[in-house]
Amino acid sequence: MTLAITFPPGGAPGTTPPPDHITIDVVTVNGSGCPAGTAAVAVSPDNKAFTVTYSDFLAQVGVGALPTDFRKNCQLNLRVNVPQGFTYGIAQADYRGFAHLERGASGTERANYYFQGMSPTAYKSHTYSGPFSDDWQATDTTEVAAIVYSPCGERRNFNINTELRVNAGTSDPTRTTSFMAMDSTDGTIETTYHFAWKPCP
Repeated sequence: MTLAITFPPGGAPGTTPPPDHITIDVVTVNGSGCPAGTAAVAVSPDNKAFTVTYSDFLAQVGVGALPTDFRKNCQLNLRVNVPQGFTYGIAQADYRGFAHLERGASGTERANYYFQGMSPTAYKSHTYSGPFSDDWQATDTTEVAAIVYSPCGERRNFNINTELRVNAGTSDPTRTTSFMAMDSTDGTIETTYHFAWKPCP
């Protein structure tokens, strides 16, 4: 996943990030979809994005799969260090991966995010039905008026929850394998978390 910064109407002008450097610290990484050492975060040199790279985020059912492999999840707990006088929220999230789903099988990606100590956003889900063997991409968009911002003057960690789930459905898991993977991305604008910024009073 790549996370990029944008400014909503009424926020700072244009799409230029705050002038001071933005840093992101990974506090914890938990979940069956991101075992230790398989998820990494890197901030771009221009402060406009950061990329989360997964190397083992794969849910599957069928031949070669364990009974627990049908569902994989990952929770990232991040500390986003922003310049004084600014706060941020999430306006849009795009997820990308690859799936191979046999006829009758289905795969679902769902995600939510929240600031420490605040209510999580509702999970948003995207389901794909077999036969399907291709790249997939899902987009979650939040209306500007509904964006939840980190409280000004407070340091709260940011949590991202993602989940992949594969259902064999009417396919034959004794003879076939269906899977869905969350990939690293190429950093294009099509695969981004868009940060919405606003000045603090």
